[in-house]
Amino acid sequence: MELVATCLFGLEGLLGEEIDNLGYKRIETIDGRVTFEAPTDAIAKCNIRLRTAERVLIKLGSFKAYTFDDLFEGTKKLPWADFIGKNDAFPVKGHSIRSKLFSIPDCQKIIKKSVVDSLANKYKIRIFPETGVKYQIEFFILNDTATLMIDTTGAGLHKRGYRALSGAAPLRETLAASMVKLSRMRDNVIICDPLCGSGTIAIEAATQACNIAPGINRKFIAEEFPLLIKTIWTNEREAARSEIREPLTKIFGSDIDPAAVELARDNARKAGVAKYIDFKVADARKFASPISDARGTIITNPPYGERLGDLTEARDLAKAIGKQFSNTVPNWQMYIITSDELFERYFGRRSDKKRVLYNGMIKCNLYQFFKPKK
Repeated sequence: MELVATCLFGLEGLLGEEIDNLGYKRIETIDGRVTFEAPTDAIAKCNIRLRTAERVLIKLGSFKAYTFDDLFEGTKKLPWADFIGKNDAFPVKGHSIRSKLFSIPDCQKIIKKSVVDSLANKYKIRIFPETGVKYQIEFFILNDTATLMIDTTGAGLHKRGYRALSGAAPLRETLAASMVKLSRMRDNVIICDPLCGSGTIAIEAATQACNIAPGINRKFIAEEFPLLIKTIWTNEREAARSEIREPLTKIFGSDIDPAAVELARDNARKAGVAKYIDFKVADARKFASPISDARGTIITNPPYGERLGDLTEARDLAKAIGKQFSNTVPNWQMYIITSDELFERYFGRRSDKKRVLYNGMIKCNLYQFFKPKK
């Protein structure tokens, strides 16, 4: 079958690598989604193991839709009865980009009506109670091509289950995991987040160091699908648990706010990695390596000024930590994400590489420093 994994803009390459590593064949990559070919049990494997994906969907088909008639007829031809029973729920939602059919409510109504017609032909009924299993139908219309899918995830994959509460400007878990991946974490090179907030970066680093699958402790909507044998979920979780290992990387997180540090510790406990992260209350403007002469990597998400406090304060902080990092850990690699386009100016150093990423809908730059400061 064909599956679609969605992701935050800018993470398509990382997501594609994850899909490759699971042994599945990529078919197409566009902004925010990767389509790939995989067997049915991949639905469990991908939901449990993908770190950078937002959700996994079953692709039923694609077709050109210039008019509502096109949308209705194209939708009706798809094999809805292969999935949806006569008592099941099938709400519709979706997006349309650069297409003649741009009214989302109208598209929802047309698709819903078409699916009802398709199922009515199969079950010989016209009224569907929709009290059974929920099949969330998602449509995506891009350049007048409509793609119809069924969601298998439910709550987004960034909701790992360990962060019930967060600070004022949370970094999405999938984005934090991507930053850790981009840092190319190495054994015996310590990782520090000196502005850790609720601990997301440190926790994602610890789960990667321990090879803990991100979805191992949560549920997915597709676990209710009769199409999927229950044992694929049990087997995949057991396989993932068997691959957990002791980390060879020491991880540190600190924040000036004691409440944030306590929250980070609590989140780490829920994620099962508390013993692998050393959290403490500390001012990033006084940062120094927690281990003398250690090789290290800083991965952090300083206040943007857009969602946390005042931009002037955020830039003053950038200036202060830029000076401090240069003085205390001049040879460390650093991966710093912020929406401030002038960050490098205030940090006092030009990055070796800059990558555009999105934290939800906020456009950010990941500034990467991997050469010693000259």
